[in-house]
Amino acid sequence: NEAGVPIIGTSVASIDLAEDREKFSALITELKMNQPANGSARSVKEAVEIAERIGYPVLARPSYVLGGRAMKIVYDQKGLLSFIEEAKEVSQGHPILIDKFIDDALEVDVDAISDGKETFVAGIMEHIENAGIHSGDSACTLPAPTLSEDIIQMIRKQTCVLAKALKVVGLMNVQYAIKGKKIFVLEVNPRASRTTPFVSKATGIPLAKIASQIMAGKKLSEFNLSYDLLDQIKYFSVKESVLPFSRLSGVDIVLGPEMKSTGEVMGIARDMGAAFAKS
Repeated sequence: NEAGVPIIGTSVASIDLAEDREKFSALITELKMNQPANGSARSVKEAVEIAERIGYPVLARPSYVLGGRAMKIVYDQKGLLSFIEEAKEVSQGHPILIDKFIDDALEVDVDAISDGKETFVAGIMEHIENAGIHSGDSACTLPAPTLSEDIIQMIRKQTCVLAKALKVVGLMNVQYAIKGKKIFVLEVNPRASRTTPFVSKATGIPLAKIASQIMAGKKLSEFNLSYDLLDQIKYFSVKESVLPFSRLSGVDIVLGPEMKSTGEVMGIARDMGAAFAKS
């Protein structure tokens, strides 16, 4: 804007609100949604104090990272101190973020489209791996085979509330963790996600095309989008990650919060198991 170039779609202020963990945490509290207990540390002493307060295991990461770079699940103080040492060059000048790691939870990826007032939730994808594996490395399925109708309706409702609060114009991706009947907001990306092409292929809805027209000024109501359309889909689509272990010797093959995949493939079948086998 300062350079005289108009920015269309979601504003820079909204993107910053979603990316800055302290601001985002305050927003989730204000919206009365659940989030993992968290804190930001600018010193080793502060990091140790926050982890003790939250309770191990914790997910430690530098702020503003892509692909889960340098993220780690740590189980004790020794692990936390070695993480801080490793992450020094990544987090210079920025705080280290510490979140409670929700063990044995189901992770869900949601892609939605909004015009700033109305929101349409185009895809609710259920991860096959537990929460804690980077979403880029997880296989996921659409529609979600084990989520109850109640949970699906709650996810749609929360996604619409988040889109409105963040004034999203265009695409938005939200990651949730589900433990029992409780839904936790893990993160919101007010932009296109790597799952957008997958959801578009799985549903037949050209999300990027619609989002770009909304960013240019059209309203969501001008497009014929309905949940009835999604509920009529009678097949499963599974996205599976392509991992480079056969080409890179010596790489740790255990999946975790740092992304390792270099691509993805898709399988479609009327049966969930067959779609997963194809992928």
